[in-house]
Amino acid sequence: MAVAGPAPKIERQISLPFNQALKIAMRNITIRLGRALITGAGTMLGIAFLMSVFTGTLVQQARGTAIAPEQLSKNTWLVVMSLLVSVVGITNSMLMNVTERYKEIGTMKCLGALDNFIVRLFLLESGVLGFFGSLTGALIGALFMLLTGIGVLGRLNWVQLLIYLGICVGIGTVLSIVAAIPPAWRAANMHPADAMRTEI
Repeated sequence: MAVAGPAPKIERQISLPFNQALKIAMRNITIRLGRALITGAGTMLGIAFLMSVFTGTLVQQARGTAIAPEQLSKNTWLVVMSLLVSVVGITNSMLMNVTERYKEIGTMKCLGALDNFIVRLFLLESGVLGFFGSLTGALIGALFMLLTGIGVLGRLNWVQLLIYLGICVGIGTVLSIVAAIPPAWRAANMHPADAMRTEI
């Protein structure tokens, strides 16, 4: 009588390529557009303030006026606080997002989704929201300050302005991704059975 060997271990195999994960993230954002706008608004406000400080500095330089050290210190403090508030808001919003999607996450894990796929999905969603929120905020912040310095636009350092724009968008996107790490980690470590039993 033949002795059956040990049953082969079944591993979860779902790990989609980046472009497919991005499509799923974009679809999830579209489905939950209201919450997505709230999350993006937090980033937008923080980055708008940061960009307004950068642009205001360039406007003052174009006017030939020096920035007082105490004003620079005050602006730096306000920027740091606004960005911290944005990060807390994004983290809270993403945690609520995870809570609302317990059953969806449980279903994906039951179908074989890898933990790193769940993490990647939430980080992509937050990164996309952070990018568009930061871009919108940077444009609003720059436009607002440029309107206050219309008379010196010809002497403005536009190259530096574009560099500041890129820096602001990069900061906002990175902060959004960092803020989403705890919620994404929580989602990835959920047990499928527990997630499916949860009533929201």
